[in-house]
Amino acid sequence: MNQTKKKRLRPETLAKIVGGAFFAYLFFGFMLLPCLNTLTSIFTTVNGAGEVDPWAVIRFFFAGNMSKYVWNSLKLAVLLVITVNLVGVSIVLLTEYFDIKGAGILRMGYMTTMIYSGVALVTGYLFLYDGDGIITTLLVNAFPDFNADWFSGFNAVLFTMTFACTSNHMLFLRNAIRGIDYNTVEAARNMGAKPFTVLMKVVFPTLLPTLFSLTVMTFITGLCAMSAPTLLGYDSINPEIVRLAGSSVADEAFPQARAALLSIILAMFTIVLLTILSAYERKGHYLSVSKTKAKLVKQKLTNPVANILAHIYAYILFIIYMTPVVMIIVFSFQTYGAIRMKKLDFSKWTLINFFGTQDYEYMTNRGTIKIREGSISGVFSNDVTMGGIKTSFILSMLAALLACIIVVVACNYIFKNRNNKKGLVLEYSLLFPWLLPTILICYSYRTYFNSDAIWYVGNQNLYYAENVRFLIVMAYTVVKLPFSLRMIKAAFYAIDEELEDAAKSLGASGLWTFIKVKLPIIMPSVLAVFALNFNALFTEYDMSATFASTYGTSYAMIIQSMCAEEGMYGYNINASGRRCASTVFIMLVSGLILYLVYGVGGRDLGERLAIKEKRQKKIQNIKAKFQKSGAKSVAQ
Repeated sequence: MNQTKKKRLRPETLAKIVGGAFFAYLFFGFMLLPCLNTLTSIFTTVNGAGEVDPWAVIRFFFAGNMSKYVWNSLKLAVLLVITVNLVGVSIVLLTEYFDIKGAGILRMGYMTTMIYSGVALVTGYLFLYDGDGIITTLLVNAFPDFNADWFSGFNAVLFTMTFACTSNHMLFLRNAIRGIDYNTVEAARNMGAKPFTVLMKVVFPTLLPTLFSLTVMTFITGLCAMSAPTLLGYDSINPEIVRLAGSSVADEAFPQARAALLSIILAMFTIVLLTILSAYERKGHYLSVSKTKAKLVKQKLTNPVANILAHIYAYILFIIYMTPVVMIIVFSFQTYGAIRMKKLDFSKWTLINFFGTQDYEYMTNRGTIKIREGSISGVFSNDVTMGGIKTSFILSMLAALLACIIVVVACNYIFKNRNNKKGLVLEYSLLFPWLLPTILICYSYRTYFNSDAIWYVGNQNLYYAENVRFLIVMAYTVVKLPFSLRMIKAAFYAIDEELEDAAKSLGASGLWTFIKVKLPIIMPSVLAVFALNFNALFTEYDMSATFASTYGTSYAMIIQSMCAEEGMYGYNINASGRRCASTVFIMLVSGLILYLVYGVGGRDLGERLAIKEKRQKKIQNIKAKFQKSGAKSVAQ
């Protein structure tokens, strides 16, 4: 009996109890219950007579214009699947499969959407194609009948998101093509197959699983689009949910219930698509390859016409991708007047958009000149933007760290219990947020925790004042759990079970084995996931816009609101300049993180040792040169 009690009181047993209680608290408290509350709110609507009418919102949906938002989102998602796949597949083939001159430079241009996205990317396109944008102005001057307001609504959203959403193709489809066995391609060519036939009959079948996954991801992205429709004036589901969430009964009929219904419709589409994807993946897709796999050799386009057309197409796409990036970087060093007029002034370069302040001179209606001291300020000299950077940095850092800690502990438990239902239940619980659109989770938090009657959070209103920051961190964390789980779980497969057995045979406890043996092995992957999560959350707009609180205003929201209010009452004079500088700052942060993850972090052990050895040789050569120069000076 005493031995049984000792086993029950072991630290590992207590850790399991505490961990189990925490995961149950996280799942039921911050995943299941808020979303169930959103679902039930649809059927507890009070009509004009003060009676509960379960079908009031449903009738309103079919009688009103709510169905328009669903149709618009569906139309965008379907067409986006076509355009993104066409552009995405073509840029990957041009840089990885066909022998195109300057493929390295083209690849860098096509991958620019990985270092800036969301609001930053959309504002970059607006800078070029808006009514007074650089390219639109050139077109209007060249063609007087050209519609200056062409870049708005559905066409603008489709154009912007087509090029914004190809980053997944450059990540995943590029890796899939690089993994093709060249022996199969060479065998088909030796049998007389033409390049196009080889591409369709040999290459594409191996890419179908990846393409199917990318198609589902693109469809969900189009369905749940937020930044582009909001900034470009397109009526889709997510912007309408955010608008209704901030409305009241005095403004319109049961706005909260309507927002809940739109959120549930999004969730239903997402669940159906993920179910189809899972069923497709379970079928298994395999290709027979040779025992000695050969690296893919780029294929030459033997037809001169096709070769020329491919090069023209490749560089046109390169210009479309690179023009916003180059223009934003250049204009970030221009003066306030040049940015407002969107005309480059090569005689005046300035750092005011980044650092320092300047006075703003303006003429009143009476003809007198007035000066507003320090009204023109840079990103790092403006208290509001610095506050947004600090808020986004801290909240994103906490959420990325918390998601990694939760998933690392969960993966350790899942692998220990891989043969029983406990591990499976935990894994599916952490994947649960993938079944729901982000907007539904955030909206559910906003409505459910906007009350002081939730006992398991200490009867605190988490949407009130500074409490909303905790709510945003929890929303960020929950949304990032599925991605973190898939990535970190893959790293656990690299752990050799014999190492754990050896540690146990030496008397090490399970906790000590985890800290000293397992954690160092998976740490590079954990750091990579942390960096990618932080990168995505730091520039995030959609979730923080749903909470819409002055205490939790993100960096992206501040920049956007400043630009919307630019020049009003003499304030935010240099908002456009700060927006350009902010985009450059985001590019630098994102680029650095991606380099650390896919550059330094992507190197294997052999590459790291070779680089270390090369660095040591350089240091030794430098020391030898100094020693020689020192010896010569002494001899003289």
